[in-house]
Amino acid sequence: MRLARSLGFPVPQRLSSCPPRTVASEVRKQVSRERSGSPHSSRRSGSSLGVPLTEVVEPLDFEDVLLSRPPDAEPGPLRELVEFPCDDLGLQRQPRECRTTESGIPEDGKLDAQARAAVEMYTEDWVIVCRRYQHLSAAYSPITTETQRERQKGLSRQVFEQDTSGDERSGLEDSDDSRRCSGSPEDTPRSSGASGIFDLRNLAADSLLPSLLERAAPEDVDRRNEAQRRQNRPRALLTLYPAPDEDEAVERCSHPEPPREHFGQRILVKCLSLKFEIEIEPIFGILALYDVREKKKISENFYFDLNSDSMKGLLRAHGTHPAISTLARSAIFSVTYPSPDIFLVIKLEKVLQQGDISECCEPYMVMKEVDTAKNKEKLEKLRLAAEQFCTRLGRYRMPFAWTAVHLANIVSSAGQPDRDSDSEGERRPAWTDRRRRGPQDRASSGDDTCSFSGFRPATLTVTNFFKQEAERLSDEDLFKFLADMRRPSSLLRRLRPVTAQLKIDISPAPENPHFCLSPELLHVKPYPDPRGRPTKEILEFPAREVYSPHTCYRNLLYVYPHSLNFSSRQGSVRNLTVRIQYMAGEDPSQALPVIFGKSSCSEFTREAFTPVVYHNKSPEFYEEFKLCLPACVTDNHHLLFTFYHVSCQPRPGTALEMPVGFTWIPLLQHGRLRTGPFCLPVSVDQPPPSYSVLTPDVALPGMRWVDGHKGVFSVELMAASSVHPQDPHLDKFFTLVHVLEEGAFPFRLKDAVLSEGTVEQELRASLSALRLASPEPLVAFSHHVLDKLVRLVVRPPVISGQMVNLGRGAFEAMAHVVSLVHRSLEAVQDARGHCPLLAAYIYYAFRLPGAEPNLPGGAPPVTVQAATLARGSGRPASLYLARSKSVSSSNPDLAVAPGSVDDEVSRILASKGVDRSHSWVNSAYAPGGTKAVLRRAPPYCGADPRQLLHEELALQWVVSSSPVREAVLQHAWFFFQLMVKSMALHLLLGQRLDTPRKLRFPGRFLDDITALVGSVGMEVITRVHKDAELAERLNASLAFFLSDLLSLADRGFVFNLVRAHYKQVATRLQSAPNPTALLTLRLDFTRILCSHEHYVTLNLPCCPLSPPASPSPSVSSTTSQSSTFSSQAPDPKVASMFELSGLFRQQHFLAGLLLTELALALEPEAEGASLLHKKAISAVHTLLCSHDTDPRYAEATVKARVAELYLPLLSLARDTLPRLHDFAEGPGQRSRLASMLDSDTEGEGDIGSTINPSVAMAIAGGPLAPGSRTSISQGPPTASRSGCPLSAESSRTLLVCVLWVLKNAEPALLQRWAADLALPQLGRLLDLLYLCLAAFEYKGKKAFERINSLTFKKSLDMKARLEEAILGTIGARQEMVRRSRERSPFGNQENVRWRKSVTHWKQTSDRVDKTKDEMEHEALVDGNLATEASLVVLDTLEIIVQTVMLSEARESVLGAVLKVVLYSLGSAQSALFLQHGLATQRALVSKFPELLFEEDTELCADLCLRLLRHCGSRISTIRTHASASLYLLMRQNYEIGHNFARVKMQVTMSLSSLVGTTQNFSEEHLRRSLKTILTYAEEDVGLRDSTFAEQVQDLMFNLHMILTDTVKMKEHQEDPEMLIDLMYRIARGYQGSPDLRLTWLQNMAGKHAELGNHAEAAQCMVHAAALVAEYLALLEDSRHLPVGCVSFQNISSNVLEESAISDDILSPDEEGFCSGKHFTELGLVGLLEQAAAYFTMVRPGAAAQGSAGVSADLCPCLSLLGT
Repeated sequence: MRLARSLGFPVPQRLSSCPPRTVASEVRKQVSRERSGSPHSSRRSGSSLGVPLTEVVEPLDFEDVLLSRPPDAEPGPLRELVEFPCDDLGLQRQPRECRTTESGIPEDGKLDAQARAAVEMYTEDWVIVCRRYQHLSAAYSPITTETQRERQKGLSRQVFEQDTSGDERSGLEDSDDSRRCSGSPEDTPRSSGASGIFDLRNLAADSLLPSLLERAAPEDVDRRNEAQRRQNRPRALLTLYPAPDEDEAVERCSHPEPPREHFGQRILVKCLSLKFEIEIEPIFGILALYDVREKKKISENFYFDLNSDSMKGLLRAHGTHPAISTLARSAIFSVTYPSPDIFLVIKLEKVLQQGDISECCEPYMVMKEVDTAKNKEKLEKLRLAAEQFCTRLGRYRMPFAWTAVHLANIVSSAGQPDRDSDSEGERRPAWTDRRRRGPQDRASSGDDTCSFSGFRPATLTVTNFFKQEAERLSDEDLFKFLADMRRPSSLLRRLRPVTAQLKIDISPAPENPHFCLSPELLHVKPYPDPRGRPTKEILEFPAREVYSPHTCYRNLLYVYPHSLNFSSRQGSVRNLTVRIQYMAGEDPSQALPVIFGKSSCSEFTREAFTPVVYHNKSPEFYEEFKLCLPACVTDNHHLLFTFYHVSCQPRPGTALEMPVGFTWIPLLQHGRLRTGPFCLPVSVDQPPPSYSVLTPDVALPGMRWVDGHKGVFSVELMAASSVHPQDPHLDKFFTLVHVLEEGAFPFRLKDAVLSEGTVEQELRASLSALRLASPEPLVAFSHHVLDKLVRLVVRPPVISGQMVNLGRGAFEAMAHVVSLVHRSLEAVQDARGHCPLLAAYIYYAFRLPGAEPNLPGGAPPVTVQAATLARGSGRPASLYLARSKSVSSSNPDLAVAPGSVDDEVSRILASKGVDRSHSWVNSAYAPGGTKAVLRRAPPYCGADPRQLLHEELALQWVVSSSPVREAVLQHAWFFFQLMVKSMALHLLLGQRLDTPRKLRFPGRFLDDITALVGSVGMEVITRVHKDAELAERLNASLAFFLSDLLSLADRGFVFNLVRAHYKQVATRLQSAPNPTALLTLRLDFTRILCSHEHYVTLNLPCCPLSPPASPSPSVSSTTSQSSTFSSQAPDPKVASMFELSGLFRQQHFLAGLLLTELALALEPEAEGASLLHKKAISAVHTLLCSHDTDPRYAEATVKARVAELYLPLLSLARDTLPRLHDFAEGPGQRSRLASMLDSDTEGEGDIGSTINPSVAMAIAGGPLAPGSRTSISQGPPTASRSGCPLSAESSRTLLVCVLWVLKNAEPALLQRWAADLALPQLGRLLDLLYLCLAAFEYKGKKAFERINSLTFKKSLDMKARLEEAILGTIGARQEMVRRSRERSPFGNQENVRWRKSVTHWKQTSDRVDKTKDEMEHEALVDGNLATEASLVVLDTLEIIVQTVMLSEARESVLGAVLKVVLYSLGSAQSALFLQHGLATQRALVSKFPELLFEEDTELCADLCLRLLRHCGSRISTIRTHASASLYLLMRQNYEIGHNFARVKMQVTMSLSSLVGTTQNFSEEHLRRSLKTILTYAEEDVGLRDSTFAEQVQDLMFNLHMILTDTVKMKEHQEDPEMLIDLMYRIARGYQGSPDLRLTWLQNMAGKHAELGNHAEAAQCMVHAAALVAEYLALLEDSRHLPVGCVSFQNISSNVLEESAISDDILSPDEEGFCSGKHFTELGLVGLLEQAAAYFTMVRPGAAAQGSAGVSADLCPCLSLLGT
């Protein structure tokens, strides 16, 4: 009431003379009028430029502002905030990663155009445009839980009372001490206390505060306190808060991975040994992978030789010295699509000998090693024969045996934990395992379950081989065998096996294996020693398409002869072999050594043979020949196949081999590599001269052909090439481009001969046909294709001396190529729908053709004319018409002579009637205008017809037709990024970075950009309801594009583009069916823009806000009110910094946009509020986090300047206060300090209608229960509370952002702002600080440990909760523990479930079960956050105190400030905070003692209670400061009136209240504090001559006696009867102190209620009411009041005991006595209500008499009081 009175509001003096109850509501109306309505009322319209928040202000011209400020205008570190650093943009050449020690690029010989292009592409370095500070933005250095945890290292642990009290019980005091003090209250008279004196004098005191007793000036004390508060504070507040929600991080980016060679899962196969029962000849092995389901061989062959040296010696006659690469025994296979259908097939071959395969296998099947002695002669004979065959036929092979290993079995069984990976135990072949395990396993193993990585290595011994069958050698037969192997009853099982032992190791390949050779036999890094036996990488032939671009030079050709049919060939042709040669011409000497050797031979050979099937005129082959294609393949290059009959039996006069046929394949046809299956006719005669340019299908005259020129030889060619695309559309496109580059006319393309006249038409057709290319080769050659398309745009070809413009065709082709690549790689797109392959192309591979980074003049300089004809130059419209007639190279598809304009141009020109000199905002480019674009004169004419890619892309996009535009829109990000890199390269290579930004790009290009942004923005808006996903992607792409432009172009221009986009959205919002979707997109758009690495600089933080030049008066909500605390008028400059004024939004353009979005989202009537709340608050939070971690803003002065960009956040949060989540407990518990400062207590007027016992009790002025929150206004929610409330999570994040601003802003600035605030606003600000304390209160370590098993429940019944708090039956710690057990620590969540973003302790992950260390860490962080949040609040309170010290309304504000301080002291706080909090409290009390010692006793009571609680702390620092505070409080009270009766009474009552109710109260520690206070009194020189020290001593001994009684009570804790009896005696002992007796009566009532004795509790309350009635009767004679305790005797005759209080004992006016709120008429009502409440809880009928009596007494009282 005092506070209201100080503001001049009418306040009733006594309830007896109360005006009608309408007065309170009138007061409220008056206040609401003074407040000018809801805090939001001025939101939409208020700003000093008169621009509502829903509109975007016109930004300042950024470049002009910078030009007008000299660079050294700012001191020191602030200078870096003025402009982007000069090294912001750079060009980096990154060498292309090469896996091998040699490049593998063909030597500089004669390369054809295709090979040359490939070589260039695979050798040139990556060209990267790097923004050197980009890594500092939130987009590239996201704040995640992991990074937060990293930054939280090194936090000091805060000490909290509830953590230290852990398991300690309250019986810590010395046992002797408790024995000495255990005398019953009856034994020791209350007035004496001899034993207590003795005990207290013998105790040790805590340490004293050195400067406490000095009389220092208040300013010095404040300075010292501030200096101490500033020590060892964490620099980054938000490091202590959970990381922002990653789901909201739309701005998240990362640089793409550089393009790399594709590999699947890699397995390493080592061949260890091969042993047969008999060893008579060399055996050779071949390994390959086959996929049965796909019926495909999925790897090339690996050849190995495990023969002993003696066996190898048999082939000495044929062998050259073997190359080391052919001695490999281990291979790495790559599998892109692992599947349970993959087999490792092992084939064995031997030297050709006389006899078919069965005969040759017989000895291996029959003879056993054990019978060696018995079969000695036979073996000798076999060896001799083998030796002869090796000598004569050593160069020929024959098929021998085969087997297969089912890889899925190896992988799954190798993964069994009980299997020893080194075990070399005999294992049956894999297929027998499958048979043994049964068919059911097949069903469980699908593609998804099969993985060839991470299994345990297995050593396998394969014992059974099957002999090869001459008629079943083809791959088709092999697939049938493999499929059969998987069946339980395999036919192969019935065959007699060839017994052998092949030992192989299968394991996952290591990351970087040593001694590895690539498929081209290049040394893969690391290759420590060239002499080591190598491991070969085996090239994969993936089972399905693999979409990956080529990154290295590869040019391999595989030849697969399938079958030969010589059945109709006359003569002795039975043992047939095919010799293959790669011929560079027709002369035999022109066979090139390009065929890879197999095992134990030379690396490359000029010829190779297929194995021989004995006596078979129609053999089948399984052979694979691997060739290295020359870089330059010409028309003469061909494969020559020669067919030989091999004579196995040496006959005189018969040659060993006899040629019996010839055929060939020319490798080039129309410039294209020929691959695929062929069925060739075979000539009997040698081919004639010049045969190589023809195919064998041509019947040459005079030649004889086998089987009448029919196809008899089936062969297949397959290329693995990064030079030849092997797609007709790509081939044609590349061929045409190369022809144009070389100008080699006429040129033959298929059957047509191209001349210069027809090539253009073909090229256009080829461009449009690119969309028909097969996806796999298109993706593989995507870099080539895109490079060529860019080249066609940038350097239009010149044909017949005339430039051909292919801009549109190339642009459309690019759109289709990008679409196809995207579609093919849909599975690997990132979260933003970007294809990583295309992103990597732009970032690494894309360069401007012909402009080399090391050539500064690579691009021609921009002409001054183009640069100066900027947007604002006021050119006449006629200029455009004149220019448009000169048709430029920008004119799409101009096939006609220059000078004529196509229809589209005419249409555009007709629709364009606007002079470009006007602001483009009002031009045809504005939303809804005609997106007019003009043809331009070529920027560079003459010999060098170059275009700038970004200019051409922008133009083509704007004028593109619908289908193409649709394709481009789907992947707009690609074209935007391409333009941005082109622009950056243009600036960097042309040395244009020093050019003023306004002159960097010509006006016409900027106009195209304007039109483009307008049209894409419109697409976002129109598609948001039809295709939300595309709208989202487009929105993000547009935002990133504009963000990138801020680094390159005129920033004022970009801001205007942003503004135009905002206007488009705003227009649409008025009619949108679902505005939330659009608002969400706009928020994302803003968030991306604000993630720019120079966001702070872009907001012009260093330019002071200057008031507008216009004379219009300010209508801002702050400045329109009179200032309360400053003598002068409010400073409009300061005011506009703290409001979203037009000035603020104009200068701090991006920050203004973001905070405006937040303000609009927080409006009560906002659509889709909860989603928008979260998004908007998260955006601000993310930005503040990135500022905290940014090294550029580490210095306090710089951080303060950054904080100025967020000052309006304080006003926003203050105005949103009614809808923030209430973190304090209970209904109406939010302390409305605002209401306290601008009206009378709102609740008082409403008691009559809503009264209940708990509220009445609060009104009656009972001391606050420890830790509960002051309840100042209990009134119903005000109108401003309407609207969607914020969730706990959003509220908490908003509050932490507010604290960030308060922590980092300049204190002097905050002080000037606070000085200008009106009282209601200041009240709301204090409320906000109150809420911050509640929101970040420490939960205690125990709470964290309990979290794992918690589930959230609804809160308890609030009435019961409030009752407990008022009666003081529950201590703060139990309240906290119970609270954490029952409910979310942040109040009821919107959707109650665990979420890391909601629960601040769930920082590590979404796991619920956490390790002890994690919980420890979370408690540590939470403790630091609680401490820092409270310290920031304390700093702010100090600022407010300094602001209001000299004002008239000082007392009301200071009372509210003290309430916040008291709340902070009452909540769970660390020792560190309490040290500073108590220092602030001492300073406040010493400066403004009248706050506590005049009239209002409630604050004094609360303070005493809190101080006493802290005096009993287990932590010595807390005790030290609490004792000091309590001592100074007494001294202050004494100095005012020469006694401290008030403090004495309040302290005694508080102690009684504490010891009666608080469970974990430590008497031992409290005694030490009492001793400390005693010591202060003894040492206080200033008051030595007074009675002060004696009074302190008396009080301390009295308190000590109360403690002694308490110990006695503790002894009887388990005996309720004895305990209550003791409490009764203590209460009776206080009959001379009404306040203390009342306290103990309440304590007894509480204990009875706890035990369920409601009738007894009610009687205690009746006694309390009688005591108060007795006091009121003494005070004055009021007819409507009970006449003392006599009025209550019809309820209980014992109540007459309370009549002991009378005039002779007590003077009613004595200071400090009966001063509590209970001793008022309202207090009396409250006590009676409480009694009635207890009676109603009694079992019906049991106490009907009592209940009726109370009601009978209560009803007339209430009606008389009229409240």
